Amino acid sequence: MTLDALLMAAGTGSRFGAPVPKQYLTLLGRPVIRHAAEALLAEGLVRRILPVVGPGEADRVAALLDGLPVLPPVQGGATRADSVRAGLEALAADAPSLVLVHDAARPVIPAGTIAALRDALATAPGAIPAQPVTDTLKRGAAGLIRETVPRDGLFRAQTPQAFRFDALLGVHRAGDSSATDDAALLEAAGLPVALVPGAESNIKITWPEDLARVEAHLAASRVPRMGTGFDVHRLVPGRPLVLCGVTVPSPLGLSGHSDADVGIHALCDAIYGALAEGDIGRWFPPSEAQWKDADSARFLRHAAGRIAARGGMLANADVTLICERPKIAPHAEAMRARIAELLGVGIGAVSVKATTTERLGFAGRGEGIAAQAAAVVLLPWAA
Repeated sequence: MTLDALLMAAGTGSRFGAPVPKQYLTLLGRPVIRHAAEALLAEGLVRRILPVVGPGEADRVAALLDGLPVLPPVQGGATRADSVRAGLEALAADAPSLVLVHDAARPVIPAGTIAALRDALATAPGAIPAQPVTDTLKRGAAGLIRETVPRDGLFRAQTPQAFRFDALLGVHRAGDSSATDDAALLEAAGLPVALVPGAESNIKITWPEDLARVEAHLAASRVPRMGTGFDVHRLVPGRPLVLCGVTVPSPLGLSGHSDADVGIHALCDAIYGALAEGDIGRWFPPSEAQWKDADSARFLRHAAGRIAARGGMLANADVTLICERPKIAPHAEAMRARIAELLGVGIGAVSVKATTTERLGFAGRGEGIAAQAAAVVLLPWAA
């Protein structure tokens, strides 16, 4: 049976109060929405993800989820129910047997949750993870308690919620567009919805303190690993000068088998070192013709993919370019942005700076450019 997932990212996150919707905020160096997408894929049960996004956000989301098995985003509607229905209709031409509906603002899906939801659909058309309510509940008005509400049998619904695809599409086509919960539509249609155990770590980011809670949880479950890298290339005429993914105006460029981007090469080695996976030469041997004049962006995307494959995340990256000329400062922000884009992290996780050798050595004589880099990767304890 096939299982696809709708990743709901059409909300504006107005309660959070950030200048951008909360699903695009940076969490341990990467956007919240990317954490959510990778969490959906972590157990290897989800075939593909369809993001449902707000107006004008399709390109941004596609870029943030680059490299994952993600379909082109579709635009949501005026309500959550409208957005879910838009996603379901987009999947209908190649419909899965089962579908998950997950909030992009929930970056953690505890291990085993998706498998439990899938198994529950063998006996019910819908299933949700839920936590029993443990706090005493009060109903209030005008700042006063009006009554105490019994909490017996009450649960806090979480996502991803799971459904047989045909059942969910049917109730959405016939249901109430004001519904804020997909399971409620099945309930209204008289269809049973199973409960599977939720978890406290499945936090929906609604308020700023929620982001801090999720960050603390993710950081505590991972160990920091640091790697360093160094690279150097000779300056020669007739070659473009590419540094940290940015072409810098210069009469001289760097000589090498690929585009000789010393900044990216050093950073790749730092990442591979943190992962204990060798160096750039292991993955992209200079003896192979396919890497002749290659764009080093491919190498850095590969390094980012290795982090994801290990279930890790990049905490930060720091690159130092060593040269007398050209001046790096005018291009540093563009370099930071390009590296962040290639790694799929926020620009705040990337540093690019430069220094000279006080006119000493090959760099001081303008014969070449060197780079050194450091990267901190957070990996699961068992990785």
